[in-house]
Amino acid sequence: QVQLVESGGGLVQPGGSLRLSCAASGSIFRINAMGWYRQAPGKQRELVATITSGSSTNYTDSVKGRFTISRDSAKNTAYLQMNSLKPEDTAVYYCYFVVLQQIGTTRGFWGQGTQVTVSS
Repeated sequence: QVQLVESGGGLVQPGGSLRLSCAASGSIFRINAMGWYRQAPGKQRELVATITSGSSTNYTDSVKGRFTISRDSAKNTAYLQMNSLKPEDTAVYYCYFVVLQQIGTTRGFWGQGTQVTVSS
């Protein structure tokens, strides 16, 4: 089994910054794609950013130029640097990793979620 633990959420004023982390542990052979999703109250969960094993990145339009996804493969960790935060970025943020497990199967795993609130 694989566990994902997120950290770094909190309350920040508009224009501020936060850095989220997501660390994986367990039966991991290799982590392929890593991603961050978010879900605001009353809305569907949406994809925010992804990063491949080759460090290619992709972002939803609303965060381009403000958010940066990165990874430390040696630590099985993904990061989401969020700058110039806006109230509409308020949501629960979830990480999602596609993991090749030591038993040879590939599947996705979710983090527990971390609250990000942007408010003055």
